[in-house]
Formats: sequence, C-alpha cells, structure tokens
Amino acid sequence: MLSLVAMKSRPSHQREFVCALVAVVLLTLTLVPAQKKEVAWSADEKPIADQIHGLRALADDVRAGTTRDLALKIRKLPASANKLRLAVGLAGLSTEGDFGHNTLQEVATTLAETLRERPVPWAKPKSSDAGSNATATREPAYPYRELASLVRYEHVEAPLNNDEQFRAAMARLEADDRKREHLDFTLKDLSGESWTFAQLRGKVVLVNFWATWCPPCRKEMPDLETLYGRFSSKGLVVLGISDEEAAKVEPFIRERKVSFPVLLDPGRKVNEMFAVEGIPKSFVYNREGKLVAQSIDMRTQKQFLEMLGKAGL
Repeated sequence: MLSLVAMKSRPSHQREFVCALVAVVLLTLTLVPAQKKEVAWSADEKPIADQIHGLRALADDVRAGTTRDLALKIRKLPASANKLRLAVGLAGLSTEGDFGHNTLQEVATTLAETLRERPVPWAKPKSSDAGSNATATREPAYPYRELASLVRYEHVEAPLNNDEQFRAAMARLEADDRKREHLDFTLKDLSGESWTFAQLRGKVVLVNFWATWCPPCRKEMPDLETLYGRFSSKGLVVLGISDEEAAKVEPFIRERKVSFPVLLDPGRKVNEMFAVEGIPKSFVYNREGKLVAQSIDMRTQKQFLEMLGKAGL
C-alpha cells in the first residue's frame, strides 16, 4: 500500500498512510517525530535502501525474488533504527501483488526479528472521546501494526506472540474486522445516482478503496474492470470508493473506460467506517452480506478471483 511504502496505519486523514506509504517516504522518515533530519545510511544499508526504492519498477517475477533477497540482507544487518526502517519499508511494499507466501514469510520474519532486537515505544496515546472525561488509549507503534497485518491477512507467522504491542495490534485488527461485518452506507456515484450497501443483498459485492494518485490502485484497476465485465451478469457488483473530488476522479475514470460504479466519499465517512488507513484495500461480501474476503493492498487478477471464489463466484 502506499502507506506501506510509508506507513499504512497512521491517522486515516494522513495520505502517507493511505496508499502503503511510499517506500521513499518511509525510508527518509525517522521513527521519532522530533528527528526530522535526513537519514544517514551506512555503506551496507544504502544499496538496500536504493533497491527498496526501485522495487516498483521491477517486473513482478523479478520483484518477488528481489523482495525475498532484500529481506534476508536486512536480517543480517546489525540492530539499528535504520535496519527497522528498511524492514518496515520492505514489508509495506511486499503486499503489492502476488509475490508468494515464502517471500512474505521471509519479510515478516525479518520485521519480527528486527523488532525483537530493537523494540519500539508505544505510539502517542490518543483520546477516545473529545470531552473533558476523555480517556487515553495506548496505540501500538506502526511497525507492530504492519507486522500484525501480515500475520492476519497474509497468513504468515511471526514469533512475537508474547509481545504486548504485537498482541494489541492483532486485537485492533480483529476489532476492525468485527465492525466491517455489519456496515451500511449510502454514497453517490459520478452520475449522481445513490448506492446503498444494504440494498445490494443477493449480489456479490467487492468494495475497493482507491485514489487517482495511488500507483498500486491504478495498477489493479484494469483487473477489476475485467472481472466486473466477466461476472456482472452473475451478480457481481464492484464499488470503487474514492475520497477525492469528482473533478479529479471523473476524467481519470473516463480516460480508462472504467464501467463499474465509482462512488465519492469526500468526507471520508465510509473510509472511516471501514477503518481504511492505507489503500488500495478491498472487501468482498457474499450474497447474504457476509464479509468473506479482504485484502490489505493491491491484488492481481488471480488473487481477486480467489477472493470472489469465497463468495461463490
């Protein structure tokens, strides 16, 4: 996701998280807010940082092997803040497609081992209410949330089950999934027609959160269009949801000849209902309205087919 590339889980209004934060951003930011200066890479770290920065330019088959090799190289580095930056940046980019379970496992193992070597403090607490009686809840730091996402949604293992922050990150994801089970919303598409989620019962619904500025979103859109053309007659509805203005979205959609409904969520209310902090993100609901599959990042056509298969298509 573009957050990945940067940090998928910061506050939802921060775009750097919205799209798997660009690796570049992640690699140049420090983990401590007060430290704004440019990162000084060692001679061993710099080539790895450069390769991570260039991952998106690689063909998918090459990218898979390169990602795995980078995970192993990062693991061999001495413990440092830079090592963690590299591990988190690579983790974010590793889910932008189908690079194989073994690759994702190596990435997750590297991130978990790096966190064991150099634990990160809890994130700054945020109030659960706006009033004077607001209670502050501790937030697991981003690297733990990134690792938890890999474990929960990419089905890899990470030897951090006894870590309090990792457990808290997993609990947060479980709570988000429970919320997504019982949602309803109404949004208008580019032509002004209203779409109400509850009225789509009896259909298989794929909800896709995206933006025009997000490279992984743009990359998966043709596959979504292909699948919509193939399965719409069998009851598939694809709802593309963007938080951008119609003036930006409409020409983008027209140029790419996208035929599935594209809905506008300018206030990000539906994004927040789905706890979307990084894009692209997709959710598949079966004909009874049950959430049966979801992705935390870009998917290939094959991966989308596997998700739709869980809904009976």
